[in-house]
Amino acid sequence: MRHRSRARIAPFAAAAALLIPLTGCTGAEDGPGGGHGTPGAAGLRDPYFPRIGNGGYDVRHYALTLDYDPARNHLDATAEITAQATQDLSAFNLDLTGLTVRRATVDGAEAAADRAGDELTLRPRDGIDRGDVFRTVVTYSGTPRKMTDADGSAEGWLKTKDGALALGEPIGSMAWFPGNHHPSDKATYDITLTVPEGLRAFSNGVRTSERTVDGRTTAVWHSAQPMASYLATVAVGRWTTTTSTTPSGIPVLTAADPAVAAGSAGLMGRIPELLAWEQENFGPYPFSSTGAIVEQDGDAGYALETQTRPVFPQGSFDVGTLVHEMAHQWYGNSVSPATWKDMWLNESFATYAEWLYGEDFEDTPAQRSFEKAFAEDANWAFPPAEPPTAGDLFAPPVYQRGAMVLHKIRQTVGDDTFYEILAGWPAKHRHGNASTEDFTTYVEGVAGEDLSDLWDVWLYGDDKPDKP
Repeated sequence: MRHRSRARIAPFAAAAALLIPLTGCTGAEDGPGGGHGTPGAAGLRDPYFPRIGNGGYDVRHYALTLDYDPARNHLDATAEITAQATQDLSAFNLDLTGLTVRRATVDGAEAAADRAGDELTLRPRDGIDRGDVFRTVVTYSGTPRKMTDADGSAEGWLKTKDGALALGEPIGSMAWFPGNHHPSDKATYDITLTVPEGLRAFSNGVRTSERTVDGRTTAVWHSAQPMASYLATVAVGRWTTTTSTTPSGIPVLTAADPAVAAGSAGLMGRIPELLAWEQENFGPYPFSSTGAIVEQDGDAGYALETQTRPVFPQGSFDVGTLVHEMAHQWYGNSVSPATWKDMWLNESFATYAEWLYGEDFEDTPAQRSFEKAFAEDANWAFPPAEPPTAGDLFAPPVYQRGAMVLHKIRQTVGDDTFYEILAGWPAKHRHGNASTEDFTTYVEGVAGEDLSDLWDVWLYGDDKPDKP
């Protein structure tokens, strides 16, 4: 997840979609407004964010068309959301904070839209049958918000010196587009970004086009692999860019603020090499592109593993943090948490990737990193699988004690089985979601033994063991 200065410190579209075969909504007479079924749940009861996400449907694809004016910090946008109903629906919700909804349609027909806090409730003219694939279009505008997390850090839409940066972990993505903003509902994306000429807009995935017309530059980005909404990003500004290809043929695109481009160029150039090393350890890279975005320190307060193109402030752009955020592409991005309580699965593997890098390239055995983490009292504040509050999701136990859990697995099962787990876990849940229970069951299956004692002490235990 968010990696702060090595250690976490205080914080065409519409036209194209018409080509998608859709099952039309069918009318009925037994529900409000002529619809049928029941409303989808407003919230998925996540342990830390119970009202985030929505029930009754599964998003398949987002087509976001964004026109941004940095001078006014103003966004004019359309979100076209293709989803499948998982129940008979008379109404359903989208998460959206701030911004003004101008119009909403479902399968081309006007839909009633009501706002209550961060919930946008849509009532289609006709009911939606379970299993139907339907298309929702929301037109909206306004000044997107910067949000403050429970730990005091900033996310959402962040105004920068020359543009803007959108960071969404854990819930900030609802500051710039309506959707089902829980990591369990992943989807593919097309993001079309229009900005004033002289600026450029970067996002996730592969850039399929970019052109300038009448003083405005439009770029289109396509993410073919499913993405949790918190991993979506937008970076608008003036950039120094590079392109290259990894040894396995994956395109690399990097963008750096001109003020920090010279200082970041050397490490940017190592991305193909580092990705090749991670593929050797973690298995095939799960996405169609890679890269990085490096901002000035005042623009971003932390590094974040936004899918395919992690974001870094200059002060956190070092090899350890780069290894960490790139490892998240397997652990957290391809295999996303089932709920936010499973966050340690993201951070333990990414932190252990740093330990493995130190072992392979810096003459620092992982055992030494383990012993150092074991000695630090902050890592024992709570069990990694049970953060007390949402404000603790990015605290040291989630990262460092989580990595200690992995090291104890390695010590118990041996290197051959451990490396089988490193690559096998993201392969088993590729582009899906997984829970802590899924992980412990998987590890015991590969190891062929009951590891209950390990889980009880290192993953769930309240007390620090007497020795490492």
